[in-house]
Amino acid sequence: MTGQEKKFSMVGKSVPRVDAAAKVRGKAQFTDDMVLPGMVYAKIKPSTMAHGHIKRINTGKALALPGVLAVITGKDSPTPYSVNNHLPTECPLAVKKVCYYGEGIAAVAAVDEETAEEALDLIDVDYEPLPLLLDPLVSMGQDDVRIHDFAPENINVSGYQHFGNVDDALKHSDTVVEGTYTSSYVQNAFLEPQSALADFNPETGKLTLYTCIQLPHYTQGTVSRALGIPQEKIRIVVPYVGGGFGGKTEATPASLVASILSRKLGRPVKITYDRMEVFFQNKGRHPAVMKVKMGFEKDGKITSLDFDTTLDGGAHSSWGLVVLWFTAALTQLPYKIPNVRFNGRRVYTNKPTCGAQRGLAGVQVRIAIESLLDEAANKLGISPYEMRYINAVETGYQTKSVISVGHSEYKKCLQSVAERCGFLEKYGKLPFGRGIGMAGGHYSSGGAYLLYRSYRPHSTANIRIDTEAGVTLFVGATDVGQGANTVLAQMAAEVLGLDYREINLICQDTLLAPMDNGTYDSRVTHGCGHAVKNAAMEARRKLLAAAALDLALRPEHLECAGSQIYSIYDPKKRIPFFEAVGKYQNSWGTLFGVGEYTPPQPQGNYQGKLIGPSPAFGFSAQAAEVDVDLETGQIRIVKYWEAGDCGQPINPMAVEGQVEGAISMGIGQALYEEMIVGKDGRIVNANFHDYKIPTAMDMPEMDTQTVESYDPNSAFGNKETGEGPTCCVAPAILNALYDAIGIRFTETPITPEKVLKALGKI
Repeated sequence: MTGQEKKFSMVGKSVPRVDAAAKVRGKAQFTDDMVLPGMVYAKIKPSTMAHGHIKRINTGKALALPGVLAVITGKDSPTPYSVNNHLPTECPLAVKKVCYYGEGIAAVAAVDEETAEEALDLIDVDYEPLPLLLDPLVSMGQDDVRIHDFAPENINVSGYQHFGNVDDALKHSDTVVEGTYTSSYVQNAFLEPQSALADFNPETGKLTLYTCIQLPHYTQGTVSRALGIPQEKIRIVVPYVGGGFGGKTEATPASLVASILSRKLGRPVKITYDRMEVFFQNKGRHPAVMKVKMGFEKDGKITSLDFDTTLDGGAHSSWGLVVLWFTAALTQLPYKIPNVRFNGRRVYTNKPTCGAQRGLAGVQVRIAIESLLDEAANKLGISPYEMRYINAVETGYQTKSVISVGHSEYKKCLQSVAERCGFLEKYGKLPFGRGIGMAGGHYSSGGAYLLYRSYRPHSTANIRIDTEAGVTLFVGATDVGQGANTVLAQMAAEVLGLDYREINLICQDTLLAPMDNGTYDSRVTHGCGHAVKNAAMEARRKLLAAAALDLALRPEHLECAGSQIYSIYDPKKRIPFFEAVGKYQNSWGTLFGVGEYTPPQPQGNYQGKLIGPSPAFGFSAQAAEVDVDLETGQIRIVKYWEAGDCGQPINPMAVEGQVEGAISMGIGQALYEEMIVGKDGRIVNANFHDYKIPTAMDMPEMDTQTVESYDPNSAFGNKETGEGPTCCVAPAILNALYDAIGIRFTETPITPEKVLKALGKI
């Protein structure tokens, strides 16, 4: 205990998820499971050219096919959109030109999917080819060939930050290390493909859209802008979601096309992507080329960081603005760096668009910085563990960009991992081919940036309590499989003194649930948790006032626990929770509580300041022990260790699952995952047979631990744990490989072929 922590009844308990039974029994209904009366099916015709003008689209044969009900093209919805409405470039279907292989150019609605597929083959398209730009370093030098007319040299967004004096600090540093690091083109690889079911009511002009999305309220705005339907006439309902990892933060062409066709036909229309279409849609992690230089004093203290990056954004804007500035912000922590310079740009290329993926921007940043920390440690003759420990941020630290660290137990994380894996005893002492490596990182617990560009709260929660329905919690955040609904129910139950299973949840529905900024940036448990706690506290205050009248006691002398309300001085004086609710209703009607939360807003005055500051930061330290087969180049992770500072875990079992999932995704980034783009711009491994993701057979033994921590600025002391651990995995493996075979890999994924080539065996 830290002195600020208290004993909880529901918070901090490992409990089954509220949706666990429905999922294991097959009762959970995902979007593609849904069938509405009169529903028809739609499919989208992909472009077979990555860059070209659309000269002609002939849809006559498709429309004449029996069973086909409608055919649309880009002219049916020419308004472009982007996730945050910054430089919107994407349309539901391509207008006048295509920008990547697989971009939708026409759509068919038919009585069944087979007929819709057959009709797609009957649509004739003529293209006028345009020069193909697949390399961002080449694309940004081609001002005479623009993927989008408004973007000189094909630069989507660029930015610069400079704190202190980097050049002078580098000049006077005792040791300077530098390198160029390249991260791969990675897909989110969620199991459930994107799916959308649109139901437009011609009588009312209202649209209901069922879709697997992480940001239902923002999707509502995107559909409104793209289709010209007033926002209040659009209802977004999110059924169960089979994984998102950031790739479902944006309205998909499927959602918009289904909505257009439903409005055209006056009946429900469903579109579900196949796996190849998921890859075409992409919105996964940005490949990055990072040129980085760091300076150090003799004792290992960091003097300076010069970070230059080029992000491959693919064809459209997506999260480009946010990813660029998040990259800048994530260079500032988790180490004390007195002089920092960031120079970056996101470049358009003729490839499927990159967007958000778990640990957005952090994975790329950590690959470069954590590798250079090891290089510097080797040059200075100190251990990589000591290098990280002496530079690690502590509670109260403020970065040069005026980002405050309200709470940090990062040093505890480093110490825990180093002790448990025997790092100091093993590093540099294992047999050739065997090595151990360390890395650390952090991530925000919900940033201060509001997608909606308004002054409304970032999160709102409502609670209704009555004897007819019990306790009902209304929240706008989305559970995409991470267990958000469970921890929110635990927090509400904690305040009210109930079991979490007594909390009914109404969420993921813009008609019924209040506005929430959405499920991204590890913000739900922290941000929405604040709103839930505040709503529950308001309801509790009202209920205790009513109970106090009945018990002839003061409200401040009452406590809620075990579904009872009782005196803290004389526990025999008590009343059952719902009996007190009935008495409240008899006098004042249904009991309501409303809570909201907005994080502290950014300070300072510099470009990009809105993106990156966070009310709290989670921290993670990790170590990997690897074995390299010197004959085949195969890399085996022998064991993996992690220690995390996530504050007070609300559901420790869920934390463990999140961390292990993060490690799995990080291993994929490090060793297996890369979308391969052919010379024609087509992804040649757009399936789970050729695009390799880790399976259970690839996973090492994992030893994860949550260090003792409690953030007093948080609702129940919690911080993020779902994204930060993803960021450390690739550099931990890279550093372990250097220890194993003395070769510094600077490009992910590290395949057996790359290992053998580095060893001079091929």
